[in-house]
Amino acid sequence: MPNTLSGRLANHLNQLRQTRRWSLDQLAEHSGVSRATLSRLEKGDVSPTAETLGRLCAAYGLPMSRLLMMVEDSFAPRVPFENQPEWRDPETGFTRRSVSPPAAGLSGEVMEGHLPPGVVITYDTPPKHGQEHHLIMLDGGLTLTVDGTAHHLTSGDCLRYHLSGPTRFETHAERGARYLMVLI
Repeated sequence: MPNTLSGRLANHLNQLRQTRRWSLDQLAEHSGVSRATLSRLEKGDVSPTAETLGRLCAAYGLPMSRLLMMVEDSFAPRVPFENQPEWRDPETGFTRRSVSPPAAGLSGEVMEGHLPPGVVITYDTPPKHGQEHHLIMLDGGLTLTVDGTAHHLTSGDCLRYHLSGPTRFETHAERGARYLMVLI
């Protein structure tokens, strides 16, 4: 497939589906886009309409701007603070700020996480198996369990690991955590 925006978008749509381990039928069910259309989109046979992209973004939980940013040919080297998107989990109060969002041509991403005191967040499976993570504690305390091994982290500590199984983030009842996560 040629290295055009349409070709990169087709590849990225396929990667998004594969990352979630969805079949074309499952994605069709989640998005309301026919299986045949999804197949043709991922092969680069057709370009998606805005409506189709909107449905796919809703299924993946991504804003359209982020999806398109992920396939752009270039990137802005400076990411001003006000352009760093932040998401807040309404259930736990966890906030995630994309300090250095994903960009075409760059393999790394940096995010800042804030976990309030007494919070537990568990991820049963990694979104991207084998992805390299570096967690740098900025403030507070955190127990991060990776593949069944608990790591007790405090300010200044760095934990490096590859995602291959479940992870569990847990803060103590009296103290939250603020950290940087480098994803490679």
